[in-house]
Amino acid sequence: MSNNEKRHNDPGRAQVRRQQVLDAAAICFKRSGFHGASMSEISKAAGMSAGHIYNYFDSKDAIIAAFVEQNVERVSAILRDLEQRADPLKGLVDDAERSVADHVESDRIALQLEIWAEASRNPAIAAVVRDADLRSRTYFRNVLKAARERHQLDASDDAVDGLMEAVIAIFHGLHVRSIHNPGAGRPAIVAAVRNALRAMLFS
Repeated sequence: MSNNEKRHNDPGRAQVRRQQVLDAAAICFKRSGFHGASMSEISKAAGMSAGHIYNYFDSKDAIIAAFVEQNVERVSAILRDLEQRADPLKGLVDDAERSVADHVESDRIALQLEIWAEASRNPAIAAVVRDADLRSRTYFRNVLKAARERHQLDASDDAVDGLMEAVIAIFHGLHVRSIHNPGAGRPAIVAAVRNALRAMLFS
């Protein structure tokens, strides 16, 4: 839970209401942008009063922090699955189609871009985003390092760090490309990403 989220006597009910606010905020942020979406607009979309929203989140910054934390949980679940496979490197290559789809079709794309834009000008959000990235990156790094050691590939800090950043950059870049060129051929992208991952991960 974010430090700016409120504590309640009934955590289960509070979580349902928080998610109601987040679902409404996601719609508003994607439609109007972070600064264009007011708390009153979010409250209307959530079907509750603005004052009621403040029972769950102190501010729009706190709402964004909750979105960031949800994404950390999503990424952690993907990494846990990958870590448990017999060959995580092969798993990354095999999952290329699903991973590409997740980064070019998902409803999260517009919201993710809005969060990154806010992080570029808001130090508080930048700190939240960087902390989340560090946690996800650390987990991913550990999975990559162990997998490369199993394959007797270069698992030095520099090699693993560079590989990790390059893989992340491919998928983050797909967010931007999906906005610039939404009609790009999916099968060709998947094939290219799969080839790139295979070449990078096993070299």
